[in-house]
Amino acid sequence: MKIEDFMLPCPSKKFLGIECFGCGAQRAIVMVFEGRFSEAFHMFPAVYTLLLFLFTVGLNFIDRKRNYGNAIIFLAVINSVIMVIAYFYKHFFIYI
Repeated sequence: MKIEDFMLPCPSKKFLGIECFGCGAQRAIVMVFEGRFSEAFHMFPAVYTLLLFLFTVGLNFIDRKRNYGNAIIFLAVINSVIMVIAYFYKHFFIYI
């Protein structure tokens, strides 16, 4: 049994046939943990900012003494910008 058997399917891609902004994130995270760093970046360019964001959110729950709110907002904005740019790049420059 492989980890890919447990990944959630994208509802947007499944029902509408259109990839969403987060398509490829699960596979890219698995690739990072397998050590395939460049492949993960090509799969989902925001994978590293996403991992940093998730780490910061987890740190926020563990370390209640410090305020990570500004860092979380900053990382969320950066991650969103990278996801939008990568989405439009993929759909308008690669699929043409």
